[in-house]
Amino acid sequence: MEHFNITFEPDGRQVSIHTGATLLEAAGQAGIILNTVCGGSGLCGKCTVNLEPDGKQVLACQYHIQSNLTVTIPAGSRFFEQKILAHGIEIQAELHPTVREKYTAEKVFGLAVDVGTTTVVAKLINMTDGQCLATEAALNPQIRYGDDCISRISYAQTDEKLARLQRVIIDCINELAAKLCSQTSIEAKHIYEVCVVGNTTMNHIFLKLPVAGLGQSPYRAFSLDAKDLPPDELSVQINPAGNIHTVENIAGFVGSDTTAVALAVDINSAEEMTLVVDIGTNGEIVLGTKDKLYAASCAAGPAFEGARISCGGRAVEGAIEAVLVNDNDIDLDVIGGGPPHSICGSGLIDAVAVLLDLGVIDSSGRFANPGTLTDSLSPDILSRIIEQDGQPAFVLADKVVLTQKDIRETQLAKAAIRAGIKLLQKRIRLEDCDIKRVLLAGAFGNYIRRESALRIGLLPAVPAERIRFVGNAASSGAQMILLSRHWRDRAGRLARRIEYIEIAHEPDFQNVFADCMLF
Repeated sequence: MEHFNITFEPDGRQVSIHTGATLLEAAGQAGIILNTVCGGSGLCGKCTVNLEPDGKQVLACQYHIQSNLTVTIPAGSRFFEQKILAHGIEIQAELHPTVREKYTAEKVFGLAVDVGTTTVVAKLINMTDGQCLATEAALNPQIRYGDDCISRISYAQTDEKLARLQRVIIDCINELAAKLCSQTSIEAKHIYEVCVVGNTTMNHIFLKLPVAGLGQSPYRAFSLDAKDLPPDELSVQINPAGNIHTVENIAGFVGSDTTAVALAVDINSAEEMTLVVDIGTNGEIVLGTKDKLYAASCAAGPAFEGARISCGGRAVEGAIEAVLVNDNDIDLDVIGGGPPHSICGSGLIDAVAVLLDLGVIDSSGRFANPGTLTDSLSPDILSRIIEQDGQPAFVLADKVVLTQKDIRETQLAKAAIRAGIKLLQKRIRLEDCDIKRVLLAGAFGNYIRRESALRIGLLPAVPAERIRFVGNAASSGAQMILLSRHWRDRAGRLARRIEYIEIAHEPDFQNVFADCMLF
């Protein structure tokens, strides 16, 4: 299958993608979130982009790629940027008045930081007009002390170890800030405000609050409140007269990142039943309408972020991000277009969906005996089924193999998320068909192919067009809260009105989880 290079302007991002893919899919792979109110059915007309050099306008969700292209994306076709900029300009007097009153308007900048369990994302924001000037991301260095929240809570039982975890995350944020300043030729002394979001464990570690209560029933947070602290108290390297703001948490395992996501997608105004799923190591779910909102958390583990998978990795150059079936074999989309050397979360979901469709694995996740597949599969695909270390495996590329253990890790991750959704649905007596919108958030939420997510049973059985991608909504929410007291106050009210459900305490948790292990 032929691949083409698509360049997106003014972002300057380029992806390599298979022929026949839509520009909407290509934008998702480039990390660009387009406005698709209709779910990509072509009805709303809000994802218009311009094909260069003639400027021809097309709908990104309907245009199928057949050649190399340069595409310009107008601000009005973007999901978050338009909302952030428009609101920022509209209420410019409210763009953090404590900063604006004391300092000149020319050089006032802020940082919006999303501290994920696996990945940390920092955005440098111009506080005078709301624009994001640059973005940097890094692995959360706390990962060497444990790759999930529970292991870090277990580690941080002494003041010394808690301080160590705090130190490494603050060092990471300072390094990201330094890179952002270097990119934009801005001095750190002109950064006056930092807004930090993260799950409750990450929030507590950042603030060096006790985490013991998060690790044992009833899993209570030491604090759910927003905090404002001077930079020197946390050793954050910005202007000493600046401020560090952390956003309200919702509960012990649903933190300020979920508050930021809920704010960014405006779930507080939802007229129809909306499900928001933030897929990460610690998956968070929000379900409801403007009348009533519920939240839950599920320990998905880091499989979807590339960890615990034999050839897994982050979404970096050389990672397989999509797997498809062609006439006689499989085809791969690889970040950067070069040879593959790993597989990231979106590629993993695709790969499992493809193996299910081919019959290579069954609904229990077990590999089929290759001898039973000779009549149904091509020789090229059959040759990819091998034995490795005494266990069946499937060769995706020369250096990338998917093993039986990898399939099990994927099942555990998807079962945790799906069980969380199902238990919330049961609590409010909601069938899959009652859910009118599914918003996928998270570091790689916009890279997932909807059909693959539905095929493996990660999401409720709804029509694909009801599923929309909102990317790193936590980071966008942090940017909104950074910019405006209006949004800061609204985030606090939103956090207080979302009702948290502890799904692990639901009487049929084990049965639902076991059912959700099946593909």
